[in-house]
Parts: sequence; C-alpha cells; structure tokens
Amino acid sequence: MSQANGHDDRTLPPSSAEEASGAFEPLETTRIPPPPHQPGAPDAHTLELVEAALARLDLEARVRLLTGSGFWRTAAEPAIELREMVLCDGPAGVRGERFDEREPSASLPCPTALAASWDESLVERLGALLAIEARRKQVDVVLGPTVNLQRSPYAGRHFECYSEEPLLSGRVGAALVRGIQAGGVAATVKHYTANDSETERYSVDVRMSERALHEVHLAPFEEIVRAGGVWALMAAYNSVDGVTMTESPLLETPLRTEWGFDGLVVSDWFATRSTEGAGRAELDLAMPGPGPDQPWGAALVAAVRAGLVPAEAIERKVRRLLLLAARVGALGALVPPPPPRPAPDAAALLREAAAAGMVLLRDTGTALPLTPDTLRRVAVLGPNAEVARIQGGGSATVIPPYAISPLAGLRAALGPDVEVTHAVGARIRHRLPAVTGADVHDPKTGEPGLWVRFIGPDGELLHEELRGGGRLLWLDDPIVARAVAIEAVGVLRARVDGPHRIGVAGVGRFRLLADGVPLVDDDLVTEDPLGGILTPPERWAVLDLAADREVELHLRHDFAAERPGTGFVLGVDRPVVHEDAELDHAVALAAQAEVAVVVVGSTEESDSEGRDRSHLSLPGRQDELIRRVAAVNPNTVVVVNSGSPVLLPWRADVAAILVSWFPGQEFGAALADVLLGHREPGGRLPMTWPAHEDDPAVLSTTPVAGRLDYAEGIHIGYRGWLRAGVTPAYPFGHGLGWTTWEHVWVETVASGADFVARVRIRNTGPRPGRHLVQAYLSRADGMVERPVLWLAGHTWASAPAGAEVTVELTIPARAFEHWSAESGRRETEPGGYTLRIGGSSAELPLTAKLEVGPGLRP
Repeated sequence: MSQANGHDDRTLPPSSAEEASGAFEPLETTRIPPPPHQPGAPDAHTLELVEAALARLDLEARVRLLTGSGFWRTAAEPAIELREMVLCDGPAGVRGERFDEREPSASLPCPTALAASWDESLVERLGALLAIEARRKQVDVVLGPTVNLQRSPYAGRHFECYSEEPLLSGRVGAALVRGIQAGGVAATVKHYTANDSETERYSVDVRMSERALHEVHLAPFEEIVRAGGVWALMAAYNSVDGVTMTESPLLETPLRTEWGFDGLVVSDWFATRSTEGAGRAELDLAMPGPGPDQPWGAALVAAVRAGLVPAEAIERKVRRLLLLAARVGALGALVPPPPPRPAPDAAALLREAAAAGMVLLRDTGTALPLTPDTLRRVAVLGPNAEVARIQGGGSATVIPPYAISPLAGLRAALGPDVEVTHAVGARIRHRLPAVTGADVHDPKTGEPGLWVRFIGPDGELLHEELRGGGRLLWLDDPIVARAVAIEAVGVLRARVDGPHRIGVAGVGRFRLLADGVPLVDDDLVTEDPLGGILTPPERWAVLDLAADREVELHLRHDFAAERPGTGFVLGVDRPVVHEDAELDHAVALAAQAEVAVVVVGSTEESDSEGRDRSHLSLPGRQDELIRRVAAVNPNTVVVVNSGSPVLLPWRADVAAILVSWFPGQEFGAALADVLLGHREPGGRLPMTWPAHEDDPAVLSTTPVAGRLDYAEGIHIGYRGWLRAGVTPAYPFGHGLGWTTWEHVWVETVASGADFVARVRIRNTGPRPGRHLVQAYLSRADGMVERPVLWLAGHTWASAPAGAEVTVELTIPARAFEHWSAESGRRETEPGGYTLRIGGSSAELPLTAKLEVGPGLRP
C-alpha cells in the first residue's frame, strides 16, 4: 500500500446565483434509467432459428441478401419470414429514411460533447433514447457510434468522434451501444479503421506501425466488442497498409478470431470495391444497392461457381446477416424485439446532456455565474447567438423539432427585469441558407412553404405536396423512382432593400426563374457519390429587391443519371449591414452592458463530413469581435459553439470561456442553466486544445501521393504534446466548475491482476460540486517505448461545500500492457510504474508507486 499528498491551489470567488427565472420549466433529472446490459452471445433458440433459415436458401437467394435492396434497406426473403431491415444514420440522432421536416428527430449533443461529459451512465441513457427514436421511425440498425480517434483538429468529422484518447472513446462508445441495443435496436460501431480524416477519404492509404494500429487505433473497437457484443460494425472507405478496408484481413484478425465479434460487417456506403476480394473477406453486407456501382449480385454468384470465392464464405456472411435480423426482430415471428421503453422526457434529458458536456476553460470569477438580481443589461453578441448551431454537417445531421438559440435561452432565463440586447457583430460566410416557411409561401393558397410537384417521363403530374422549406432530399422514395423531374414554386417576400443572392445547390439539371427571368440554368455535377447530399455544388445570381417586394421563384430539377436518390437546396441570402457597422454596433452594446456574452464558433458547413478544415481560426472577423468587446467590457464571457478546437488568441483577455460544442436542440436552455449557475459546466476536455496552428502535435490530414503516414505512432493527442514538451492552450482532461477541489491522498492495493486506487478529495469551495478524478500511468525506465503519460481510469466524485469524500477507481491490468510486434499480442513489461492522480493530464498532484509482475495477456 502506498500513500501520497497533494494540493490544488486554484481558487474561485463564491457564487451568489440562486434560482432560475424565466419561461423554462423547473429543472429535474430525467427519469430514464440505465438500460440493462446485453448478453454477449445469442441463445440456443436464436441460433437454431438462424440455421434453419439458412438451410432453406440456395446460392442465388443467399447472395441476393448480401446487397441492400435500396439506399437504406436490406433485402427481404418471405420464404424464411425475413423482412427488410432499415439502417439509418444515428451518431447524434436517428434520421430515419426520410430527411423531412415533417418527420423530425431528437437532436442530441454531438459525440464530442458526449465524451466531454465523461459520464457513461448519461451516455447509456441517451442510447436508450436513440433506441426509442429508432423504433418510432421503424429503424432496425443505427449507424453509430463513431469511435475513430480525434487524431487532428483539422479532421472534418472531428465533432462526430469522441476523443483523442482510445480508452475514453471505447468506454463512451460502449455505453452508447448498451443503451441502443437494450431497446432491441442494433448499434453499428464505425468506421473500422484509421478513418480519421476526410481528404481523399475514398482512396487514402493510411500507414502506421503495427503497435500504433493495435494499441491505439483498434483499441476503441476492441473495447466495445469485448464489453458485451455490439451487433454490427462498419468497414471504412480508406485503406490500411495498402488494402482497402472492405477487403482487409483486419476484419478477420483481430476482429473475429481474437475479439470474438459475431456481428455483421456492413460496408460504408459505396465502399465495396470488388467482387472477389470483398467476397473472400469478412465483409457481410454491401450498401447501398442495388445499382451499377455494386460489385456483388450476379457477379458474386458467378465467382462462387467458378471457385474464386468459397461457398463457405457466403454461408458465413448470410448466417451473420440472419443473426442480426433475429436480434432486431426481423426474422421469424418467434423472436420479437423487446418493446420500446415508455417515451422519456426527451427535452429534459437533452438539456441535462448538453450542460453535462459544456467545458469551462477559463473563469476569473468576475462574471460567472450570472445573477439576475444584480443585472440590468446583458449583451448577447456574435454570429451563433441568434441562430442555434446545434450540429455538424454530413451523415450526423438530423432535422430537429425545434432548436433553442442562446439568445432565446438567456432571455427566457434572465426574465423581463433584465434587458438583453443583441447584435451579430461578425458574420460567418457560408453557403446559401435554405429558404424556410418564413421566407416563402405557396402562390395559390398563401400557406408558408414551397409547393412541390413530381413530374413523370411523359410530363404528367405524378404527385404534389406543400413542403416547409427549401432543403429537400429523397432517398428510396417510390414517387421519386417514378419521376424524372421535380418542380418547386414559392413566393419570396423581401424584408429589406438590397441585393439578394438567390440560387440552388444539388446534382443534376437546374433551371431557376424569378418572375420568369432565368437566374440559374446549368448542369451541376460532382465526383463524390454522396456529394449531392453532403456538399453539393451550388449556383446563384444576385437580384436587387426593395423591401416588401414579392417575387415568384420557380425551380425545375431534372434528375442526374444513376442517382441513389435526389435532392436540392433552394436558398436565399438576404442583404446584411456592412461588416464594419455591424461590428461597431456590437461593441457599442457591449459597452452599455454589465456583462457581454459573445457566442462564436463554426457551423455545420465548416465542421462537416466530406472535407477537412483548412485552418483552426474562427471564421470571419470573430476574433476581432471578441478583442474589441473585451476592450470595452471586462465582464466578457465567450461561448465557443464549435464541434472542434479553434485557436483562442484572446483567451487571456476575457473573463470566462465556455465550450458548448454542438449541443443539440436544447442548446439555449442548457447554456442558460450553466451561465446562471443552476448546473455546473459538467464537461472536461476529451482532447487537447492547441495554442497555435503549428503546435507539433497538430497533425496533417492531407495525404502525399495518396498516402497518409501516422508518423506519430502511439503518441497521439496529449501524448504528442507531452512528448514534444510543448504547452497547449488547454490540456486533455481540463475543465473548471463552480467550486474548487483539493486532492488529499491516494492509496493503492492489488486486486488480482488489477489495482484499486482509493482517492481522498476535498471540496474547498463555497458550493456543492462534482469533480472528475483522473488517473494516469507513467514509466520512466522501461525497455519499451511509452508515452509520457497515458490514461488508465477515471471516476466522478460529488461533495458538499467543505466536505471530503473518498472514491475508488480500478486500474485494470490491461492499462499496463503494450502491443508487441514480435509476439503479435499484448504483453506486460514487469517493473515499477507511477500512478498519477488529479484533475487533468497537466494537473496531477498525487502519485503512488505500483509494482507489476511479469505477465502475458491471455
């Protein structure tokens, strides 16, 4: 047993925030309980059902099941009572088959925000909500979680991943899987593997050491598979060591042979590259389908008959597909899915989760928490204040039923006695915003929205309907399958005088008229098979309109050939005040207020699937806005509403910095809860926040000659900063709250092959609070190369003001292991290790010595 002392000398002044005021309901913890854990293997009855169904299928029937029947659906086989299964995107909300404002989806905080909570129980409850959403939308398989590592802040899908740390990513991902699958819905862990950037994502070849592959990049997948059995896994677009992932031997070893994965491997959409290579590999389902780009079907049947693909490989694939069907209740009448739990108070849970992930990076104690009784005027400024930026772009996007903006949330919470002023201050330039029902109306009825008509091959009208806005997408829609074109008509009313950008984004032929005058008449094309969905090309023209002028917009879209579906954005960018005048107005409001809350960040376009970021600075003149506001108001609070780290060159000049991430539909309500002190900012950084663009651990996502080398090896994220001896802006694990903590002592005891650490901490501040106790290991004198530090465990502790509590956390035997390329397995190097305990990777006041004997992982 060992013991050590430490001290945390950070102090914050007390808070006087009391009860909330405003229009929101009183806060309470959601009543959703954690769902039960899933069994690791199917029962004998399920296996018998699968084998009986498999035996009734001939080769052609088996192969037909291995390609989707549409964009989101698998094939059915009535002869064995197999219905179609629906697979849909779901890392931050279940979209369903229709991306439609008439069928909204609950919008969760982005995965990075979930990891920032470091709260597996909370994430598990959110998984239960996703299962309910999936069942409501008749979805069988949720395509998430994404557990690729946040290798670089440049990565476009950084917000969709959990962390730069393999252990945290794996544990949070496993919690979401448990929650989803307890509702009888399959989760799909993705993208296997090393799919950590978007540049050349379909073709990039990732190269790294064997140790980095197994110890770092495969580790989150292994954690989830070994934790209790995820039912599906997605093979990525990229190659690893020259082999595309849908044909990779890594799908067999270690996935199946070492980890025991018995679930389905599905391709990322359009990622299946060959008939024979993918047929022989452990890929089970090629999506989407059918179509000319899918290499299975009749070609795979022929390859089996020619002896190029073993019949046994097809049998294994179909067996796993049938097992998935049995698990979700799609096979036979005797294996129904468990009934969905009663619908929870989704708003309360999403509000709780958004606050739990918010990270307070800096707090001088002069501005926060806000106290309405002492305030007369608060300025809420910035481009993300009035518009709720709740999610990143790409396949993680959903259409929520509502979204509460920071401005709306703070106005409601501060109440009528506090004047809340607003100015944009600095605009973010982006693509054309889609028109909404507030912008356009049906020329015949005057109802808000666009009137949409579907046109058949002979010019006949097939169907027509009123839609709520100009962002429209159809995939696997029967009416679109019969149509060749879509027409959309709406009357636009100008709100102000000036030039309006009016245009369209999509793939195919577009002709856009304004009162009969052509604005766009062009063919829009892209080489990206998903480009029409993610970032379609756009065309626009400028039309000078007077305020209250009405103009009828008429758009005709002729479909592109070989389309997986179709869609477009009809957009209007209205005139705005000159940037200099807008900035001056915001500064003037800040000077007149007691507190200035500046909400800055990015959007679903700058943080998006399909492209990596080109820089880490806030877009536009947001840095200038913050500097000028801070110069006139010492109580400047900056809210960073971004899915990924951004540079904070003004961080020493403001009173407080709160990172909200992309926090989902309850953004404004949760932000008000935190800023007014009704909830603690619950988050701790799941990644390192860089200080400079050229920090040595800020890694490139740009391949060279089609190849991306992971030269950092095992030193990813905070490990890279520590190895380089460079101080970041904010370290991994960092986050403040409304009270302060002292780490008093730690003692350790061996428990089998593991160690248990008992940690005593004291709440030294004026309020009750919650503290994340983090445990790291280090080894200075071993023969094996090690990171300077690596995360070994964590736990939460709660205590009233002035109280001490003792918490326990387990340091598992696995934490001491490393991957040995020589033996091809994990090994433990015997000797002395140092356990370090504290509040972040840079603040570890407690230490204990651990002695580990020789051992080899079984």
